[in-house]
Formats: sequence, C-alpha cells, structure tokens
Amino acid sequence: MKYRVLTISREFGSGGLSIARIVAGWLGWKVLDREIINAIAQRAKVDASVVSDYDERVGSWLRRINEEAVRSVATALGQPLRETDVFDARTMTALTCKIVEEAYAAGNCVIVGRGSQCILERRPDVFHAFVYAPMKERVERMRTRMALDPGVNVEQRIRSIDEIRAKYLQQHFGRHWGNFQMYELMVRSCPDEQKSAGVIYFAMTGQMPPEPAREAASANPEERAAGVRESEKKGSQ
Repeated sequence: MKYRVLTISREFGSGGLSIARIVAGWLGWKVLDREIINAIAQRAKVDASVVSDYDERVGSWLRRINEEAVRSVATALGQPLRETDVFDARTMTALTCKIVEEAYAAGNCVIVGRGSQCILERRPDVFHAFVYAPMKERVERMRTRMALDPGVNVEQRIRSIDEIRAKYLQQHFGRHWGNFQMYELMVRSCPDEQKSAGVIYFAMTGQMPPEPAREAASANPEERAAGVRESEKKGSQ
C-alpha cells in the first residue's frame, strides 16, 4: 500500500510533533500542525489566538449553551448563520474537517492531531499512528524543552492536556482517543525520537529511513529541539 497522508495522534509530552517532523523530512512531505490553526483563522476571519482557544479543546458547558443560544435565536428570526458568521466549536470543527480533507486531496503531508485520524478514517491510503510514552519520560521531555515556572506540576499539566484532547475527540467525533482500532500503529516513543520515527517510517514504507536523511536530522539536535518549543508551549506536542 502506498500512503498519501500520515496522521499522528500523540500524548502530550511524548514527542509526537518532533517525530512527525522527522518522518516528514524523510518522506519529503510537509507537516500540518499550527498551519491548520492559521488556515482556519484566515477562512473564519478571526485572530489565530481565538482559534487556538478551541484547538483540540471542549468548551465549558456555559460557553456551549451561549453559542447554541446565538444560533437558535438567529434561526428563529429566519436568519440562520453561515459557517463564518460566528466562530464557535461547531465552526472550528467544520473548518478543521474541510482543511484536513483538502490536505488529503493534495497528499504528501503529515497531519498532527486535530481529529484527523477520525476525519480520514475511511481513507485506505492514510496511515494512522499514535505516539505514547511513559509519564516519567514525558515529564523529563517537557522540563527539558519548555521554560517552566518554578513549582509547576508538570505531570498534572500533562494529564490535563491529555484529558482535554480525549474529551475533544469524544465530543466532536464520538471516538475514544486511545482506541487501538483507529490506528495502523501505536508506538512507544523513546528519548531518541529518530528511532521512534524510524518505526513509523518502516511501517509505512517497508524500508529503513534513508541514511543521508537520518544524518541530516541528527546533525544539530539542539536546533531541532528549539524548533518545537513554540508549538509545545501551545500544547501541540
């Protein structure tokens, strides 16, 4: 099977984003992570920070009630809202689905999170991977890569973001985040993220990663780590 898209779901702190970038580099594909947020913001004509508030998150019950009330009033007045008239969780999900489907149509990309494993679940030429890691390694990775305030409970933050992502998938797609049946591969990451990336690459292609690409990917690990810090701060990792 020749795959045109790879989706990577990940536990927070498992190194999923870094692994996605390594695999994409070997394949010569692009990575869609924050790019999805920016595309949604452009189409909805809102600031990217507004979109980030909904990114793989479930709003509070009060916020959801208010959003539904706005839509109900508009419908009752005979003026149903268009997709971009109001930006809420429903609009966010609808635009995410469209952008992920467009990315699939274009092909040659690695999509990180955003329910992409559900949106593209019926596409036989999409490879779905889930990256996880022991809590101890995830805590250490976050401490190494993120500028954390003293006293921050890293493990608590990791568990909180994992819970938010799981709720997002359940509410918007009716799926359990860790259901192994949604994935072609579930891989335990390790501190050497190239090894984890190599497992995904081999499972997809049946080949070892190209040697020159592996050398290039490991040439400057500090620079590569710095490149993911901004996304990790926003919860992408």
